Amino acid sequence: FDDGAKGFIESVEMFYLSSIDHQGRPTVSYKGGDAGFVKVFNSTTLIFPSYDGNGMFFSIGNISTNPQVGLLFISFETPNRLRVQGTATLSQDPDLLAHYKEAEFVVTVTLSELWQNCPRYIPKYEKVRSSRYVPRAHCETPLAGWKQLDIVQDVISESDAQKAAKAGVIDIDTWVGKIISADETA
Repeated sequence: FDDGAKGFIESVEMFYLSSIDHQGRPTVSYKGGDAGFVKVFNSTTLIFPSYDGNGMFFSIGNISTNPQVGLLFISFETPNRLRVQGTATLSQDPDLLAHYKEAEFVVTVTLSELWQNCPRYIPKYEKVRSSRYVPRAHCETPLAGWKQLDIVQDVISESDAQKAAKAGVIDIDTWVGKIISADETA
């Protein structure tokens, strides 16, 4: 990673992570956080957190069995696009976890290939607000809306189940309605 790539990567609030599932099929996941959540350590290494997600551990599970990953960094405001190919490792090392509030793992990617990508078809968007669900220092992270679903109460953590009970347990139709109506608590 040169200084330009480092600056761009550390300025974005999201990227797409491609990994390979247990059947050899490619999958892609959105990864988001505040600017700087992806950190470039040196010319061949970057790290990013794995936060509490949907509980399925698709990316983390895939990386644990096949470490080959692709990362696509996009700025819709610039527009700009950068592709990274590499080998990922998972860590729960306290020194790495200390970089990220509430991270369950830190993913380290060793660079094998990097290239600037043509921004021609990237639409220009304007940011409205940051996600309220990104873990931040000095404030409590809100409960993810899906954790209020009645069908997951027996599989989420005790702490999350208590928060869901306090917020109100909902059915899937209510949750989908929140998503469709752009309710930020979805």
